[in-house]
Amino acid sequence: MTDKQMSLQYHIEELRKRILIVILVFLVAFISGFFLAMPLIQFLQETPEAAGLELNVFNITDPINVFLDFAFLIGLLLTSPVALYQLWGFVSPGLLERERKATLAYIPMTFILFIVGIAFSYYIVFPFVIDFMNGLAEVLGVEEEYGINEYFQFLFRMTLPFGILFQFPIVVMFLTRLGILTPDLLGQIRKYSYFVLIVIAGLITPPEIISHLMVTVPLIILYEMSILISRVAYRKTLKAAEEAEADEETEQ
Repeated sequence: MTDKQMSLQYHIEELRKRILIVILVFLVAFISGFFLAMPLIQFLQETPEAAGLELNVFNITDPINVFLDFAFLIGLLLTSPVALYQLWGFVSPGLLERERKATLAYIPMTFILFIVGIAFSYYIVFPFVIDFMNGLAEVLGVEEEYGINEYFQFLFRMTLPFGILFQFPIVVMFLTRLGILTPDLLGQIRKYSYFVLIVIAGLITPPEIISHLMVTVPLIILYEMSILISRVAYRKTLKAAEEAEADEETEQ
Protein backbone atom coordinates (compact mmCIF):
# COMPACT_ATOMS: atom_id res chain seq x y z
CA MET A 1 0.00 0.00 0.00
CA THR A 2 1.43 3.38 -1.02
CA ASP A 3 1.74 6.38 1.29
CA LYS A 4 -1.02 8.11 -0.67
CA GLN A 5 -3.38 5.17 -0.18
CA MET A 6 -2.53 4.99 3.53
CA SER A 7 -3.16 8.71 3.90
CA LEU A 8 -6.51 8.40 2.12
CA GLN A 9 -7.50 5.44 4.27
CA TYR A 10 -6.53 7.38 7.41
CA HIS A 11 -8.68 10.36 6.40
CA ILE A 12 -11.65 8.13 5.56
CA GLU A 13 -11.35 6.39 8.94
CA GLU A 14 -11.09 9.71 10.76
CA LEU A 15 -14.13 11.05 8.88
CA ARG A 16 -16.07 7.91 9.78
CA LYS A 17 -15.25 8.34 13.48
CA ARG A 18 -16.28 11.98 13.46
CA ILE A 19 -19.57 11.21 11.70
CA LEU A 20 -20.24 8.47 14.25
CA ILE A 21 -19.65 10.95 17.09
CA VAL A 22 -22.14 13.38 15.53
CA ILE A 23 -24.75 10.62 15.13
CA LEU A 24 -24.38 9.49 18.76
CA VAL A 25 -24.61 13.07 20.03
CA PHE A 26 -27.72 13.62 17.89
CA LEU A 27 -29.40 10.52 19.35
CA VAL A 28 -28.78 11.82 22.87
CA ALA A 29 -29.95 15.32 21.88
CA PHE A 30 -33.05 13.88 20.17
CA ILE A 31 -33.98 12.02 23.36
CA SER A 32 -33.41 15.24 25.31
CA GLY A 33 -35.78 16.91 22.85
CA PHE A 34 -38.58 14.67 24.18
CA PHE A 35 -38.33 16.49 27.50
CA LEU A 36 -37.87 19.98 26.03
CA ALA A 37 -40.43 19.83 23.21
CA MET A 38 -43.60 20.18 25.27
CA PRO A 39 -42.47 23.22 27.32
CA LEU A 40 -41.33 24.91 24.10
CA ILE A 41 -44.62 24.18 22.32
CA GLN A 42 -46.59 25.56 25.26
CA PHE A 43 -44.37 28.64 25.39
CA LEU A 44 -44.92 29.37 21.68
CA GLN A 45 -48.67 28.92 22.07
CA GLU A 46 -48.73 31.54 24.83
CA THR A 47 -46.60 34.19 23.07
CA PRO A 48 -48.25 37.37 21.66
CA GLU A 49 -47.48 36.10 18.15
CA ALA A 50 -49.95 33.22 18.70
CA ALA A 51 -52.40 35.21 20.80
CA GLY A 52 -55.96 35.04 19.52
CA LEU A 53 -55.26 32.02 17.33
CA GLU A 54 -57.29 28.95 18.18
CA LEU A 55 -55.21 25.98 17.14
CA ASN A 56 -57.15 22.85 16.24
CA VAL A 57 -56.37 19.22 15.49
CA PHE A 58 -57.59 18.06 12.09
CA ASN A 59 -55.90 14.64 12.07
CA ILE A 60 -55.48 12.15 14.88
CA THR A 61 -51.69 12.13 14.33
CA ASP A 62 -51.25 15.93 14.44
CA PRO A 63 -50.23 16.15 18.13
CA ILE A 64 -47.55 13.46 17.84
CA ASN A 65 -46.31 14.92 14.55
CA VAL A 66 -45.84 18.35 16.14
CA PHE A 67 -44.17 16.83 19.19
CA LEU A 68 -41.72 14.77 17.11
CA ASP A 69 -40.95 17.72 14.82
CA PHE A 70 -39.96 19.83 17.81
CA ALA A 71 -37.93 17.02 19.37
CA PHE A 72 -36.12 16.48 16.06
CA LEU A 73 -35.37 20.20 15.58
CA ILE A 74 -34.19 20.53 19.18
CA GLY A 75 -31.90 17.56 18.57
CA LEU A 76 -30.47 19.19 15.45
CA LEU A 77 -29.96 22.50 17.24
CA LEU A 78 -28.16 20.92 20.19
CA THR A 79 -26.04 18.78 17.87
CA SER A 80 -24.99 21.58 15.51
CA PRO A 81 -22.08 22.92 17.65
CA VAL A 82 -20.68 19.39 17.98
CA ALA A 83 -21.08 18.78 14.23
CA LEU A 84 -19.30 22.06 13.44
CA TYR A 85 -16.51 21.22 15.87
CA GLN A 86 -16.04 17.80 14.23
CA LEU A 87 -15.94 19.47 10.82
CA TRP A 88 -13.34 21.92 12.13
CA GLY A 89 -11.32 19.07 13.62
CA PHE A 90 -11.32 17.27 10.27
CA VAL A 91 -10.09 20.24 8.21
CA SER A 92 -7.89 21.92 10.85
CA PRO A 93 -4.74 19.82 10.15
CA GLY A 94 -4.53 21.56 6.78
CA LEU A 95 -4.67 25.04 8.35
CA LEU A 96 -1.99 27.23 9.86
CA GLU A 97 -1.94 27.63 13.64
CA ARG A 98 -3.39 31.15 13.38
CA GLU A 99 -6.13 29.89 11.07
CA ARG A 100 -7.00 27.06 13.46
CA LYS A 101 -7.57 29.49 16.31
CA ALA A 102 -9.51 31.92 14.12
CA THR A 103 -11.79 29.31 12.55
CA LEU A 104 -12.46 27.64 15.92
CA ALA A 105 -14.09 30.90 17.04
CA TYR A 106 -16.57 30.56 14.17
CA ILE A 107 -18.41 27.72 15.93
CA PRO A 108 -20.07 29.74 18.73
CA MET A 109 -20.59 32.65 16.32
CA THR A 110 -22.43 30.36 13.92
CA PHE A 111 -24.69 29.06 16.67
CA ILE A 112 -25.43 32.59 17.93
CA LEU A 113 -26.23 33.89 14.43
CA PHE A 114 -28.59 30.96 13.87
CA ILE A 115 -30.52 31.91 17.02
CA VAL A 116 -30.47 35.60 16.01
CA GLY A 117 -31.86 34.73 12.57
CA ILE A 118 -34.71 32.69 14.06
CA ALA A 119 -35.48 35.44 16.59
CA PHE A 120 -35.51 38.10 13.85
CA SER A 121 -37.92 36.07 11.75
CA TYR A 122 -40.19 35.10 14.66
CA TYR A 123 -40.49 38.49 16.35
CA ILE A 124 -40.37 40.78 13.30
CA VAL A 125 -41.31 39.01 10.07
CA PHE A 126 -43.65 36.28 11.34
CA PRO A 127 -46.16 38.58 13.17
CA PHE A 128 -46.43 40.76 10.08
CA VAL A 129 -47.14 37.73 7.89
CA ILE A 130 -49.77 36.44 10.34
CA ASP A 131 -51.47 39.87 10.41
CA PHE A 132 -51.46 39.92 6.62
CA MET A 133 -53.04 36.47 6.43
CA ASN A 134 -55.68 37.40 9.01
CA GLY A 135 -56.47 40.62 7.16
CA LEU A 136 -56.78 38.76 3.87
CA ALA A 137 -59.14 36.23 5.47
CA GLU A 138 -61.25 39.09 6.80
CA VAL A 139 -61.44 40.73 3.37
CA LEU A 140 -62.48 37.43 1.82
CA GLY A 141 -65.10 36.99 4.54
CA VAL A 142 -63.90 33.56 5.61
CA GLU A 143 -63.63 32.25 9.15
CA GLU A 144 -60.12 31.54 10.32
CA GLU A 145 -59.48 28.05 11.64
CA TYR A 146 -55.89 26.93 12.08
CA GLY A 147 -54.58 23.40 12.54
CA ILE A 148 -51.77 23.08 15.07
CA ASN A 149 -49.69 20.99 12.68
CA GLU A 150 -50.13 23.45 9.80
CA TYR A 151 -49.41 26.43 12.07
CA PHE A 152 -46.09 25.07 13.31
CA GLN A 153 -45.10 23.79 9.87
CA PHE A 154 -45.65 27.32 8.54
CA LEU A 155 -43.68 28.69 11.51
CA PHE A 156 -40.75 26.38 10.69
CA ARG A 157 -40.80 27.40 7.03
CA MET A 158 -40.67 31.06 8.04
CA THR A 159 -38.01 30.91 10.76
CA LEU A 160 -35.54 28.12 9.95
CA PRO A 161 -34.42 29.59 6.59
CA PHE A 162 -33.55 32.83 8.40
CA GLY A 163 -31.49 30.91 10.93
CA ILE A 164 -29.52 29.37 8.06
CA LEU A 165 -29.22 32.57 6.00
CA PHE A 166 -27.96 34.59 8.97
CA GLN A 167 -24.92 32.31 9.07
CA PHE A 168 -23.88 33.44 5.60
CA PRO A 169 -21.27 35.98 6.86
CA ILE A 170 -19.55 33.28 8.92
CA VAL A 171 -19.54 30.86 5.98
CA VAL A 172 -18.05 33.57 3.76
CA MET A 173 -15.38 34.35 6.36
CA PHE A 174 -14.51 30.68 6.71
CA LEU A 175 -14.28 30.10 2.96
CA THR A 176 -12.22 33.26 2.57
CA ARG A 177 -9.74 32.10 5.19
CA LEU A 178 -9.47 28.82 3.28
CA GLY A 179 -8.77 30.72 0.05
CA ILE A 180 -11.93 29.48 -1.69
CA LEU A 181 -13.65 32.88 -1.80
CA THR A 182 -12.30 36.39 -2.27
CA PRO A 183 -14.02 39.77 -1.77
CA ASP A 184 -13.46 40.55 -5.45
CA LEU A 185 -15.37 37.42 -6.46
CA LEU A 186 -18.25 38.30 -4.14
CA GLY A 187 -18.39 41.76 -5.68
CA GLN A 188 -18.40 40.35 -9.21
CA ILE A 189 -21.33 38.02 -8.53
CA ARG A 190 -23.27 40.64 -6.53
CA LYS A 191 -26.10 41.08 -9.07
CA TYR A 192 -26.57 37.32 -9.41
CA SER A 193 -26.56 36.95 -5.63
CA TYR A 194 -29.19 39.67 -5.30
CA PHE A 195 -31.40 37.80 -7.74
CA VAL A 196 -31.03 34.57 -5.73
CA LEU A 197 -31.83 36.42 -2.49
CA ILE A 198 -34.94 37.96 -4.04
CA VAL A 199 -36.10 34.51 -5.16
CA ILE A 200 -35.46 33.08 -1.68
CA ALA A 201 -37.40 35.94 -0.10
CA GLY A 202 -40.28 35.28 -2.49
CA LEU A 203 -40.36 31.60 -1.54
CA ILE A 204 -40.62 32.18 2.22
CA THR A 205 -43.01 35.14 2.25
CA PRO A 206 -46.60 35.63 1.09
CA PRO A 207 -47.17 37.39 -2.27
CA GLU A 208 -47.19 40.87 -0.75
CA ILE A 209 -44.61 43.61 -1.34
CA ILE A 210 -44.11 44.84 2.23
CA SER A 211 -43.36 41.43 3.75
CA HIS A 212 -41.19 40.64 0.73
CA LEU A 213 -39.13 43.79 1.32
CA MET A 214 -38.90 43.02 5.04
CA VAL A 215 -37.10 39.81 4.09
CA THR A 216 -35.17 40.95 1.02
CA VAL A 217 -33.58 44.06 2.52
CA PRO A 218 -32.02 42.27 5.54
CA LEU A 219 -30.70 39.55 3.23
CA ILE A 220 -29.06 42.11 0.97
CA ILE A 221 -27.56 43.86 4.00
CA LEU A 222 -26.22 40.49 5.15
CA TYR A 223 -24.61 39.98 1.75
CA GLU A 224 -22.93 43.39 1.84
CA MET A 225 -21.74 42.70 5.40
CA SER A 226 -20.32 39.42 4.12
CA ILE A 227 -18.26 41.27 1.51
CA LEU A 228 -16.83 43.56 4.19
CA ILE A 229 -16.09 40.59 6.44
CA SER A 230 -14.48 38.79 3.51
CA ARG A 231 -12.16 41.73 2.91
CA VAL A 232 -11.00 41.70 6.51
CA ALA A 233 -10.51 37.91 6.46
CA TYR A 234 -8.70 38.12 3.11
CA ARG A 235 -6.23 40.70 4.43
CA LYS A 236 -5.56 38.52 7.46
CA THR A 237 -5.02 35.50 5.22
CA LEU A 238 -2.53 37.39 3.05
CA LYS A 239 -0.74 38.70 6.13
CA ALA A 240 -0.54 35.21 7.64
CA ALA A 241 0.84 33.83 4.36
CA GLU A 242 3.48 36.58 4.21
CA GLU A 243 4.51 35.93 7.81
CA ALA A 244 4.73 32.20 7.18
CA GLU A 245 6.84 32.82 4.08
CA ALA A 246 9.11 35.17 6.04
CA ASP A 247 9.54 32.54 8.78
CA GLU A 248 10.54 29.94 6.19
CA GLU A 249 13.12 32.29 4.68
CA THR A 250 14.50 33.01 8.17
CA GLU A 251 14.85 29.29 8.92
CA GLN A 252 16.68 28.75 5.64
